[in-house]
Amino acid sequence: MITGIKGTRNSRLRRAAAVAVTSGALLATGALTAAPAQAVTTPSIVAKGGFVMNNATGTALYGKTQDYKRSTGSTTKIMTAKVVLAQSNLNLDKQVVIQKAYSDYVVKNNASQAHLIVGDKVTVRQLLYGLMLPSGCDAAYALADTYGSGSTRDARVKNFIGKMNATAKSLNLNNTHFDSFDGIGNGDNYSTPRDLTKLASSAMQNSTFRTVVKTKSYTAKTITKTGSTRTMQTWTNTNTLLSSYSGAIGVKTGSGPEAGACLVFAATRNGKTVIGTVLASTSYAQRATDATKLLDYGFAKLG
Repeated sequence: MITGIKGTRNSRLRRAAAVAVTSGALLATGALTAAPAQAVTTPSIVAKGGFVMNNATGTALYGKTQDYKRSTGSTTKIMTAKVVLAQSNLNLDKQVVIQKAYSDYVVKNNASQAHLIVGDKVTVRQLLYGLMLPSGCDAAYALADTYGSGSTRDARVKNFIGKMNATAKSLNLNNTHFDSFDGIGNGDNYSTPRDLTKLASSAMQNSTFRTVVKTKSYTAKTITKTGSTRTMQTWTNTNTLLSSYSGAIGVKTGSGPEAGACLVFAATRNGKTVIGTVLASTSYAQRATDATKLLDYGFAKLG
C-alpha cells in the first residue's frame, strides 16, 4: 500500500516537472503568444458622407461615400481663411473698414453673421475670428473684398474666389470647386469628405489658423468711425465638440438647405491627431454625434 502511494506520488511529480519544462521551453522560444486584440467595430453614422484620417500620415481610417461631391455650407470658410493666411507679408493687425455692402449681403441672404457694424475698423485677425467662430458671412465678404484684386468689389470678390480654386488645385483637391467665399453659392460650390479633410489638415499647419479654430469664444474691440473703441458682442464657436470632446482642436461647422449639417473636426490625444469630415448629417446635434463616433474610431484604430 505504502509502495503504491509512493509510486503514484512520484509519477505525478514527474508529470508536473515535464509540464514545467515544456512550458518553459515554449516561453523561451516565444511559442506562446498573447491573445489577439479585439477588432475595432466600424461605426455607423447618420451623415451621408464621412471621412477620417491620421493627420500625421494622411492614412485613411474610415470612409463613407468619401469622394462623393456634396454642397459644403460654411465649411467653405476653411478655404477662405487659408487663402487669407497665405497672403505674402500678411499683416494680421491691418484694419479693414466695414462696408454697408457686407451688412446688406447677410441681411439679403439671411446668412450667419459676426454682426459687424458699418464704419467700424476691424483688424484682419478679428475678421478671422468672426469668420470661423460665429461663421460670419459678413466677415468672409470683408476678407474677400480686402484680399481679392480688382478695381471694383465684384472684381475683387471674383478674383478671391479664383484664388480659392487655385489653392484647391494646388492641393490636388480634384473633387472640389468654389463659387463663393462663404458657401452661399450658385449651385457650383462643392467638395467631398476626403477633400475637405485634406484641406483642413493643410490649413492646420498654420499657427494662426490653429489658434483661431480651437478658440471657444472671442470678444473683439473695434474702432468706430468716430475713433472711439467698441466692444463687440462675444463670438461663440459653433463647433460644440470643443466643449464636449476631450482633445478637440477644431475645425469648422457648416449647414444649408442642400448641405445639411456638416462638420470638419480634429482632436489630439496622446500625441496623435485624428482629423475628418461629416457631410449631410440631419441636425447640429447629430453631426456632433457622428463626428464623436468617428473620432473614437480613429483613435481606437491608431491604438
